[in-house]
Amino acid sequence: MRRIVPLLLLPAMIVPASAQTVAERLPTCLACHGDTGVSATENTPSLGGQPADYLLVQLYLFREKQRHSDIMNAMASGLTDDDLRTASDRLARLTPPPVSGDPPTDQVREQGQALVAKYRCASCHNADLAGHDQIPRLAGQREDYLAKSLREYKSNARAGYEPAMNEVAQEVQETDIPTLARYMNRFKAPDQGTVH
Repeated sequence: MRRIVPLLLLPAMIVPASAQTVAERLPTCLACHGDTGVSATENTPSLGGQPADYLLVQLYLFREKQRHSDIMNAMASGLTDDDLRTASDRLARLTPPPVSGDPPTDQVREQGQALVAKYRCASCHNADLAGHDQIPRLAGQREDYLAKSLREYKSNARAGYEPAMNEVAQEVQETDIPTLARYMNRFKAPDQGTVH
């Protein structure tokens, strides 16, 4: 599916991204990723609550075109290492997305917990699915983006900065992806007020 760029963003994209400072680029970033860190754009991740080191690595991969997205490759083009650190630090300070949608049904909750255990998601992403260091936050992430990412890792269309996710995703059954994505999107850690 082709992603349509909102008309409001076109003027910002006409100016070569490499001619803009980090401060000038961030509003364009947040137009897609959400000005509060919560994305309302289909298949576009929420950045709120993501670890700064994870964001730094992703920006580096986009800058070096080791991760492919025309928009993101253009946005990261020309950024220095210091620019990447500044951007990732600013984005990491955005508030994590709240749990969205209806609470998971008992069936989705039970299946989701079983799948997280089966595929050992918590061994890297933490028991609260909040991520750490260079490991992304999954809790509260957009459901469509989670499903898309798992499918891309499984097909090797998306390469990580190291092969762990591609290897793990090979085990994930296609039929499990919607349940995993829904569960993670609606996941609440016990300190968020409800039992997950």
